Amino acid sequence: MAPFTGRARSRLDLVLQAVLDWWDGVALWIAQLSFPFQFALVMVVLLPLCLGAAWLIDRVVDRLSSVLGQVRADPVDGDDAP
Repeated sequence: MAPFTGRARSRLDLVLQAVLDWWDGVALWIAQLSFPFQFALVMVVLLPLCLGAAWLIDRVVDRLSSVLGQVRADPVDGDDAP
């Protein structure tokens, strides 16, 4: 990233640059690992994240479906017979 010229850098710019530098270092470290270690590290990180995202999506869909509409029950024998 080119340095800013002619204006002072804000704190947000400094924080974002620090995060980007950290992320580049992490990506380089992962890229230098052998494949089995890369795979294990990605599974240790991604598996819990994916499970958490799936649980959250399930909860949101359940909540929205209960708010937006209720499922009508089938009539019991003898009730509302045509």
